[in-house]
Amino acid sequence: MSHKKSNKDIQKGWLEKPRTLRMLWILLYATCALTVILELFISRKPHFGFDGFFGFYALLGFISCALLILIAKFGGIFLKRKENYYQED
Repeated sequence: MSHKKSNKDIQKGWLEKPRTLRMLWILLYATCALTVILELFISRKPHFGFDGFFGFYALLGFISCALLILIAKFGGIFLKRKENYYQED
């Protein structure tokens, strides 16, 4: 007797459902927009000259995140191992 499940029997997790993914993307965009809009109502005193323009911290966060992703991708080239790396000889 086989216990293998067919593709129809396997249900997607809640993070894999299209409706959930759409809701999470909308929530992300709304949060990003809200933080930039809130900057209109907050008065900041810049420490340096370049950190005083509108949307600086949103841009800084985006660039920092993109750089971390690129560094991780580049590091993966050197850290990647073969599939049978941990198998005994």
